[in-house]
Amino acid sequence: MFVIKIGGSVITDKSKKYFFKQNIMNNLASEIKKSNKQIILVHGAGSFGHILAKEYSLNEGFKEKNQLIGFSNTHAMVQDLNSLVLKELQNEGISAISIPPHAFLKLNNHQPEVSDLSMFNDYLNLGFSPLTFGDVVLDKKLGFSICSGDLLVLLIARYFKPEKVIFVIDEDGLFTSNPKIDKNARFIEKSTIEELEDLTTKLDSHDDVTKGMEGKIDTIKYIANLGIDNILLNGNINNRLYDTLIGNETKSTTIHGGN
Repeated sequence: MFVIKIGGSVITDKSKKYFFKQNIMNNLASEIKKSNKQIILVHGAGSFGHILAKEYSLNEGFKEKNQLIGFSNTHAMVQDLNSLVLKELQNEGISAISIPPHAFLKLNNHQPEVSDLSMFNDYLNLGFSPLTFGDVVLDKKLGFSICSGDLLVLLIARYFKPEKVIFVIDEDGLFTSNPKIDKNARFIEKSTIEELEDLTTKLDSHDDVTKGMEGKIDTIKYIANLGIDNILLNGNINNRLYDTLIGNETKSTTIHGGN
């Protein structure tokens, strides 16, 4: 079984509100279908969530009543994105079922307080492909905060111990610095947990409220310490996800799991 995280930067334009890249999601859904692998899918919020979440400071918790409409609108928009993703999966014949984070998770100062992933297992056992997404959720200490897609990936990986965790991003993989702003950034084909400790990431102008690549690297280190391999690949290039799922070599970054 594979856990796949599709970044919001792949399926939305993070600089534009509510811009869904339908053709990219359609390609990814087709590659998942033809791989014939059991998967759990997580997607980021992209421009459907981060712009509003930042405007209303939702990740800082409940401070004033005006944030409530921001919370409600953000939740509505990421659910809209989730419906668009779900439709593309279903159009390819994938029996995907959406499970919103608030149905199984509550945070406490941004950390998981309560989570029950047994529902995912029940759906998997029936042959469904569970689908969840970054969203706003209740937080015991803060009132509410943001549950990132990467945190969901970590929780799911810890519970299911998948064969691999695949991060579908808008670059070929990891680089020594941000290739969008540093022309001297070097591509990293393979890495260990120890090497990740030394990797610094410069943030770009569209870094989101969940720490962008810096937060993703932290998540990858946790998952690798569980003994699970992580792969980062470019979702904008056809068949890189498919090749990875079926074991073919393709351009990507692999972080080997292990202590």
